[in-house]
Amino acid sequence: MIPELVNIGSPWKVLPPGIYVAMLEEIKVRFANTNYRKNLYSGFDRGINSLRESGCKTVYIDGSFTTDKPVPGDYDACWDTSGVDTTLLDPVLLDFNDNRLEQKRKYFGEFFPANFLANSFFTFLDFFQIDKYTGRQKGILRINL
Repeated sequence: MIPELVNIGSPWKVLPPGIYVAMLEEIKVRFANTNYRKNLYSGFDRGINSLRESGCKTVYIDGSFTTDKPVPGDYDACWDTSGVDTTLLDPVLLDFNDNRLEQKRKYFGEFFPANFLANSFFTFLDFFQIDKYTGRQKGILRINL
């Protein structure tokens, strides 16, 4: 279940700290509530379908899409690499060149392997749980495929 968004000092309300299991339909209903957000969600849905077909079992979603920002920039996703056959995965999901330009073009957002380092200290899974405006903990959504 997706909890109510909270104010932690960011420009927009965010998910409270924690990892929350959510169904795709629940995410769609809650966050794809304008034409623009529906378009972002359609890209996310296509991306996770490629991940699912390659054996991925878990995807996490974050970014301004999961806030109350009226016009989110995009979504950020990370995925568990366990059991994934990268030969079956859309190569665009492994293309991190030019600030992930091809991912953004095809999927309207970005996908990162969850266990890769986002910076010198955190994996993407951990990095996504830190609010970029305040440095405080915030929540993300987990989708079991």
